[in-house]
Amino acid sequence: MTLYAVTNPATGETVKEYPTATDVEIQTALDRTDRAFRQWTRSPLGERVKLLNRVAELYEERRDELAAVITREMGKPIRQAGFEVDIVASIYRYYAENGPKFLEDEELDVAAGGKAVVRREGLGVILGIMPWNYPYYQVARFAAPNLMNGNTILLKHAPQCPESALAMEQIFKDAGAPEGSYVNIFATNEQVADIIADPRVQGVSLTGSERAGAAVAEIAGRNLKKVVLELGGSDPFLLLDTKDLDKSVKTAVFGRMTNGGQACNASKRFVVMDDIYDEFVEKFTTALSAIAPGDPTDPKTYLGPLSSQAAADNLAKQVDSAVAEGAVVRTGGGKVSDDSAFFQPTVLTDVTPDMAAFREELFGPVAMVFKASSEDEAIRLANDTPFGLGASIHTNDGEKAQRIAEQIEAGMVYINEPGGTAAELPFGGVKRSGVGRELGKYGMDEFVNKKLVRTSAR
Repeated sequence: MTLYAVTNPATGETVKEYPTATDVEIQTALDRTDRAFRQWTRSPLGERVKLLNRVAELYEERRDELAAVITREMGKPIRQAGFEVDIVASIYRYYAENGPKFLEDEELDVAAGGKAVVRREGLGVILGIMPWNYPYYQVARFAAPNLMNGNTILLKHAPQCPESALAMEQIFKDAGAPEGSYVNIFATNEQVADIIADPRVQGVSLTGSERAGAAVAEIAGRNLKKVVLELGGSDPFLLLDTKDLDKSVKTAVFGRMTNGGQACNASKRFVVMDDIYDEFVEKFTTALSAIAPGDPTDPKTYLGPLSSQAAADNLAKQVDSAVAEGAVVRTGGGKVSDDSAFFQPTVLTDVTPDMAAFREELFGPVAMVFKASSEDEAIRLANDTPFGLGASIHTNDGEKAQRIAEQIEAGMVYINEPGGTAAELPFGGVKRSGVGRELGKYGMDEFVNKKLVRTSAR
């Protein structure tokens, strides 16, 4: 059986299998991307702008077709799949518009006189190892800035996303990308290790699990390659006060349930002040209970299946473990049926620090709610996690929000919204959530040679 396959999580049907690359094909891909870099890195910025704009246009033109692919691959509700395609187009347009400005020479003040500038130039072939939860978006935020930098792309997608991987490669071909500038490979983990070690590869960007990130970082470190790692998250949602609890509950539901809860930066731990805790739990539980998993191809469906039956099985084990250790299930609690990838929206309370779930990432429609009796306790609960990707603070007091934001250990803090993403906003975390940033101007600066060019005064 091949490693790469489209298995519809809504039905369990394996739609199509794809063979993994041979070692010869991997070497050919490395040669192609390396040769392409020699030309692409010297290409006029206008040519790069033209390519990214055309890529954006093709995503827009193929929106419905592309959305249907990822609904089939990983169960994303079709309406949300369309929104993912929309943001991908916005990312490519953003770098087409702003990339040349980000690449302008940076002049430095020189004490000894003369002139000095920092010039940003491409590094070479960059390997992207991408996950299944946002098959197009994750690739766009890696590929767009690096192509604008003059780097070339070698893309290794998740094994359950071969159809979307090929669709993206085809978009670049149809957009007129130079031969070898964007190459998809269906590589095994063993081949990936060899690719990282190959001298033609100059850096690695991975979005995925802690375990995958640690393995990639270890290989890259041995071979002196830079990495950008966007790993797991267990983002806190701090509800400190509210003038409209129903609105706050609606915001909390959105923060937890988008993409079936399968987002690294989703709200996962809800820290609620004790004076509104009981009412929040009641209303939040009622709201989640009203969401029924359904057919992801139906535009009205909000919650589809998890990405696979294996993913649903793993989440069920985490919930069962928490309950066995004393957590209380307010609604849901498991899969819809034993042979299903559909998971019931679940609320857990009474989770304590001695439970495994307290420090784990629950990747699916499961929310943990904690009670805080003071601002300090809320901050402590928010930070008491090995992760540090994002956080959100919800309050009517602007000063309080800013004060708490300064004390939150995370790469991103959102005030009065449950997090999110946009092409111009840097994305990334601290602690075990990874290193480096994607998107915005910071995404342009990760894989470039910041070359100093110094001219003396005489």
